[in-house]
Amino acid sequence: MLLDRLNRPLRDLRVSVTDRCNLRCTYCMPAEVFGPGYAFLPRTELLSFEEIERLSRVFVELGVRKLRITGGEPLLRRDLPELIGRLTRLEGVEDVALTTNGLLLPRLAADLKAAGLKRVTVSIDSLDPEVFGRMNGLGVHPQRVLDGIEAALAAGLGVKVNTVVQRGVNDEGLRKLWLALREGAVVRFIEFMDVGNHNGWNMESVVPSREVLARLSADGTGAEFRPVNPNYRGEVAERHVDEGGHEVGLISSVTAPFCGDCSRARLSAVGVLYTCLFAGAGTDLRAPLRAGAGDDGLRDLIAGVWRERRDRYSEERGEATPAGEKGPARKIEMSHIGG
Repeated sequence: MLLDRLNRPLRDLRVSVTDRCNLRCTYCMPAEVFGPGYAFLPRTELLSFEEIERLSRVFVELGVRKLRITGGEPLLRRDLPELIGRLTRLEGVEDVALTTNGLLLPRLAADLKAAGLKRVTVSIDSLDPEVFGRMNGLGVHPQRVLDGIEAALAAGLGVKVNTVVQRGVNDEGLRKLWLALREGAVVRFIEFMDVGNHNGWNMESVVPSREVLARLSADGTGAEFRPVNPNYRGEVAERHVDEGGHEVGLISSVTAPFCGDCSRARLSAVGVLYTCLFAGAGTDLRAPLRAGAGDDGLRDLIAGVWRERRDRYSEERGEATPAGEKGPARKIEMSHIGG
């Protein structure tokens, strides 16, 4: 088994297929930074489907069992169902999933299901049109995302919903969102994180998961929920169910970091390998790939990077930092490597 310096196995690979998005969410791609003049990557710099398939196969040979397709917004990548089909056919892959804002699911959900996709994770942060429009940066109405969720369910895809919670922004509407979506989807609430360099993160904006759970309950205490054992080591969401059996997930990456069980690697749209969501630098896999490196060479390169991995940024965020040590001066943007 391939282990890093903290004895964490390599089990999950998140693959970004584009840096583009059709929203400008304030915590990911704020419009004042990613405006009309922003220079997105040209198509020639993106990994081709053949290159993604080959690198994914090498990662699977090293122990990866789960692949997640991300962006930017992955559904903007032309012919994405073709890539899904390639990845679901890889020997050794147990699960292929997709993270999306849902806007294009009405057009693509059936094709994604036919290609072998089993589940999607859809992001929606509020059912209030004004709040959601402000958070997505473009005034997009939440009904468009709800239509995407319905299309995914109609196509037979499993659906999880991710909601990023920010104090004073969307925290008042959490119970309404939970009640509206809990029948068809597993709803997960994520503590606002300091990903990238432009989202204006501060600790005062974080709503701890224990407070979120209290807000979801009818009596405001959270007593109606009971914890559920994790499905596997490294599961990021703490799972709870209410008295009716509805499941809710809490991702407490700020107040209760889970770095100790992190088994995820991230591959950017241009083929850079990152070993942490908060990394400042990565390892270029595209250059050796396009220079003719064989699978053995790529496998050795990836394995060497993982064996030296010691990332635990979310734990270090809350620790006293020894004199002279600093985190990355600039972190990779979430739009380059997904969530």
